[in-house]
Amino acid sequence: MGKKGQALVEFIIILPVFLLLVLGIMDIGKIMYNKTMLEGAMSEVVSMYQKGNSSLEILDKLDIEASLDIELEDDTIVFSLVKEIDIITPGLNLILDNPYEIIVKRSISNE
Repeated sequence: MGKKGQALVEFIIILPVFLLLVLGIMDIGKIMYNKTMLEGAMSEVVSMYQKGNSSLEILDKLDIEASLDIELEDDTIVFSLVKEIDIITPGLNLILDNPYEIIVKRSISNE
């Protein structure tokens, strides 16, 4: 049983580390993908708002699962898109909050 048993023990030791690595890469990829998607949608949000659409109309037309917040400050308008992502990797949720909140903000001048 010598070499076969040794290979099995090595496999059992390495498997959890490998699974944590793969799940961590998947979580980080999911976060990066959703952040890029929200950044792309933000330009459409701003143009739709400038055309006179309300925040509910904008979210319906874009069909994204995020919340939109529009704040009027002195001479600027601040748009915020927020989406929550569930972290599936054990241990990574100790580093990142679970659910992880992705926030994309853009401000334009209020003319």
